[in-house]
Amino acid sequence: MANSAQPLWKLLGILFKPHPWHGISPGDRAPKVLQCFIEVVPTDTLKYEIDKVSGYLKIDRPQKYSNICPALYGFVPQTYCGEGVATFSSEKTGRTLLGDGDPLDICVLTDRPIEHGNILVECIPIGGLRMVDDNEADDKIIAVLKNDATYGSWTDISDVPKAMLDRLRHYFLTYKQAPDSNSSVCEITHAYGMEEAHEVVRLSMNDYSARFGDIEQILDAALSVMK
Repeated sequence: MANSAQPLWKLLGILFKPHPWHGISPGDRAPKVLQCFIEVVPTDTLKYEIDKVSGYLKIDRPQKYSNICPALYGFVPQTYCGEGVATFSSEKTGRTLLGDGDPLDICVLTDRPIEHGNILVECIPIGGLRMVDDNEADDKIIAVLKNDATYGSWTDISDVPKAMLDRLRHYFLTYKQAPDSNSSVCEITHAYGMEEAHEVVRLSMNDYSARFGDIEQILDAALSVMK
């Protein structure tokens, strides 16, 4: 018999795999501590991403060139880069930008050799890169793995060595660029610190609610009709 203290939709998670974008919480302490879904790790020579319909990890494209992501890379569940994120990025850049319509991207720094994606990690946001991809806001939050032995004490983007930030910048500026091209559709306008990263996370969570509604309320209502 189901535990009456638990909402029925949560109990369904025992039988069915939750969708990584919609069925997993970003964490009770968001935006200060986040639960994130990792799609790509630094040893991957393929770019993986979540299939937004099924929730399964799929191959987006082989990394044809020498670009290897220098950090764990994934997204924050139940976030969406919509009007709020776009407006904030527009104010910061002085441009008129759109949201890219995807969950909020995140890079997680750790000294541990994590060998595959399709996992959940807890991390601490310390800043971000404000990226513009073909006139769309495509922020990359930078975080450290919670309790990481080497990076766990970092609290702001200013703690990250310039060489490490340069590697992240280079990856995102060139990961769509062919070797014979001198231009990129991506641009990073600047890096920002922890407080601004928290605001981007909050706005993306608000955009998600505006786009999809409150998932818990929707599922509870749907399941009550089925009773």
